Amino acid sequence: MQTIVVATANPSKLGELKAILSDLDAQLLPQSELGVRSVEENGLSFVENSLIKARHASATTNLPAIADDSGLVVEILGGAPGIYSARYAGKDAKDADNLERLLSELAAYDGDKFDAYFHCAATYLRHTHDPTPIIAEADWHGYIIRKPRGKDGFGYDPLFYLPELNCTAAQLSAATKNRLSHRALAFRKLCTQLQQM
Repeated sequence: MQTIVVATANPSKLGELKAILSDLDAQLLPQSELGVRSVEENGLSFVENSLIKARHASATTNLPAIADDSGLVVEILGGAPGIYSARYAGKDAKDADNLERLLSELAAYDGDKFDAYFHCAATYLRHTHDPTPIIAEADWHGYIIRKPRGKDGFGYDPLFYLPELNCTAAQLSAATKNRLSHRALAFRKLCTQLQQM
């Protein structure tokens, strides 16, 4: 069984990835267990940031690495918060801070819901200098609403409304979210490509 370092410090994200990649014949270890510190995400796209994280984790551990960069794209805000989703309200922002900033930005606009989607770029590196990383991307479309609903999930989930299910992402069970989300779709694509190697 192959050991792969997962380049995330977010325990909620790690749990999602372990569930999504459960069919992969690999042991997934979080970077924190291997002494890897977070790296500055200074890319200008989801793909660039995903590669930065994967290369850093692989270089530190000499193991293959999996990383993703995900975020919320709100059309009326010109794509914000985008690659800055996790730190929209500042470097050490918590989920509640980011939600408050998003709602504050949307206060200038009329309407009860705003077109938005989550985007995920997932990356697998065989080794630090892998010249052909495997990259998979996916979107999850919905709307941003003005009042949070639901207690599950994390990040912007309480504001991300799914009209076909008449609920927010924070009202979904973990199993349903792991079937529908941008991260689930991107990592399932990635998993398929890894199984074909």
